[in-house]
Amino acid sequence: MRRSRGLANWSATGRTRSLTRKPAICPFCTGKAIIDYKDVATLSQYLTSHGSIGSRHTTRACAKHQRALARAIKRARFLALLPYAAVHIWKTGGVGLPASRHRRS
Repeated sequence: MRRSRGLANWSATGRTRSLTRKPAICPFCTGKAIIDYKDVATLSQYLTSHGSIGSRHTTRACAKHQRALARAIKRARFLALLPYAAVHIWKTGGVGLPASRHRRS
């Protein structure tokens, strides 16, 4: 007797789904985004909620652009355009972060 494996691995026709991932395409290589230390809104998308720089897996950037992204974020932090730590994010009310990450009042 065949056991049910759940709906996660089976489609409506009974065939298994492909478990392969889509290849990660660097958004900077495709030209959709440009790395600039003055563009705080774009750089803040690549910060985690704790204020740290996102990994290559998270940012989907290639090695070349991940290094440039880290350099731009560090430069923006030095010029006080981006916060260094999460404490600054909450104290300033999310300055330099998109509206979805702001603290609610």
